[in-house]
Amino acid sequence: MGWTLSDALGVHARALHVRAERTRVLTANLVNADTPGYQARDFDVEMELSMDDGQAPLAKYRVPYLRRIDGSTVETPVEQAAYAQNAADYEMSLTFVELTAKGLKAAIDGVA
Repeated sequence: MGWTLSDALGVHARALHVRAERTRVLTANLVNADTPGYQARDFDVEMELSMDDGQAPLAKYRVPYLRRIDGSTVETPVEQAAYAQNAADYEMSLTFVELTAKGLKAAIDGVA
């Protein structure tokens, strides 16, 4: 049975893509925090990773904890917390990919 790079990287290669897309969605939410009627979006990273179908993540509208008079569903503290957690998770996956690549290079070079 053959070995692939996907075997070595596991879920982390796809996680980088999914988390980068989530960063884009969360950034749009934060940028539009003061836009009346803007509907915040997000998606479930774990669900997207379990699907592993190669499709772009499907962002859904976020249900706010509190209603705003201007109709926006952006809650800045919620978005900031989600952004910070997503950034930390992205960094974790990136570190795993980097360490795996270094290990593979060492194996190829014959270094223990």
